[in-house]
Amino acid sequence: MAQVSNSLGFTEKLKSWLSWSWTYICFIWFGMVLIMIYVLKAYSRLFQIFEWWYFRKYGTSFIEQVSVSHLRPLLGGVESSSTTGLFSSVNGETEPRPSVSECKVWRNPLNLFRGAEYSRYTWVTGKEPLTYYDMNLSAQDHQTFFTGDTQQLRPEDAVMQKAWRERNPQARIRAAYQAIEMNHECAAAYVLLAEEEATTITEAERLFKQALRIGKNGLKYNTGKDINLLVYIKRRLAMCARKLGRIKEAVKMMRDLMKEFPLLGMLNIHENLLEALLELQAYADVQAVLAKYDDISLPKSATICYTSALLKARAVSDKFSPEAASRRGLSTAEMNAVEAIHRAVEFNPHVPKYLLEMKSLILPPEHILKRGDSEAVAYAFFHLQHWKRAEGALNLLHCTWEGTFRIIPYPLEKGHLFYPYPGCTETADRELLPSFHEVSVYPKKELPFFILFTAGLCSFTAMLAMLTHQFPELMGVFAKAFFSTLFAPLGFFADKMESFMPSSFWHQLTRI
Repeated sequence: MAQVSNSLGFTEKLKSWLSWSWTYICFIWFGMVLIMIYVLKAYSRLFQIFEWWYFRKYGTSFIEQVSVSHLRPLLGGVESSSTTGLFSSVNGETEPRPSVSECKVWRNPLNLFRGAEYSRYTWVTGKEPLTYYDMNLSAQDHQTFFTGDTQQLRPEDAVMQKAWRERNPQARIRAAYQAIEMNHECAAAYVLLAEEEATTITEAERLFKQALRIGKNGLKYNTGKDINLLVYIKRRLAMCARKLGRIKEAVKMMRDLMKEFPLLGMLNIHENLLEALLELQAYADVQAVLAKYDDISLPKSATICYTSALLKARAVSDKFSPEAASRRGLSTAEMNAVEAIHRAVEFNPHVPKYLLEMKSLILPPEHILKRGDSEAVAYAFFHLQHWKRAEGALNLLHCTWEGTFRIIPYPLEKGHLFYPYPGCTETADRELLPSFHEVSVYPKKELPFFILFTAGLCSFTAMLAMLTHQFPELMGVFAKAFFSTLFAPLGFFADKMESFMPSSFWHQLTRI
């Protein structure tokens, strides 16, 4: 009987402790909440002093800086306005930073032929490689370059101006034939047929040569439209020669075109020349072109930055070993190559995944956004073979490219060699690239779990402190219900233990 009474006494004590434990826990919790309230009030004064000092030193609010740097990326926000960020600021020399409301797109210097290349992709896959936005930009380019002043349009020019705007390819081709019927010397119509109707590069070259003959006859008028048309035709003929394997002929045509029209640098013909010279493995000539165009005063591009990195990587990549480099350190030449790769990755961080074949390539669009995914696709599509040809270059790129993000932890706010990465690239690239392509975005710096957990815990505690301060009675009822529910399983477990365990067990437990 004494053993049973002792066991029953222990059970009653356990139930009593479980019934009163929530009271003590609530008391401790309310005490911590009150302490938190007073601590927050005290720290609010200190934070005001810190905010005033931070603003005086850095010229911006600490809260605003934290929200822009950390909270906005987590919430998926984008910047309302951004800059193109195309100019370098090496050695402290900077150019006036352009301020535009949206990212500027550029004509792709290496854009493919619609009839001979883009259409073939559609026939095989059933997918459209070009977006309507991209083709509309091309239509605007053609109208601007080839039709001239709208006040003095000839009948065939009016037809061609309408032809560029047609959305249906067959309608564009019919309009080109209509313009030829009006005037057999309409070079713009032959350009459209070479771009859209020709199903092979050879056929496109034949039509471009016919357009060139007509364009040279019309150059006696020396109008801006005739010169633009002539430059366009010569450039596309050089691209036809490159695609048909006559690379030396293509290089000569490009060099002649650059000498004949030196002021048309905005057309980026030098990028066509760089790609052709790399195919010839004329690396000394490539370096000479880079020396002229990789200048601090000129806009940069992925072709410029990554070609420079390729040349420097090629000099050391065949003997580069990550293990050996970690033991002995990097040599001067290897350091120059790594710095060139970091510079290229800072300019356009999307290129390495395509070069390393971590992401599938698609046909490049007709327009690109510098520093965007569209430019990365266009560069990798034509230059991947050149990186593969340089032994070990891709291995060096693979080992070093991600180190760029350690140098630039917050790319949207501050750059290292270039202006901050523009936040509008994703929106523009989604308009330029087809819907079946997953657009790349700048790799975001992930916050450690401890920081996120601490921030959530502090926010939750602050919210409880505020609610307890405003509604003490309601929070007391809520706390009592919460802890009663929390400890209910323990009471249930104690009852089950009493029914299943023998009384001698409880007696031995009380003696212990």
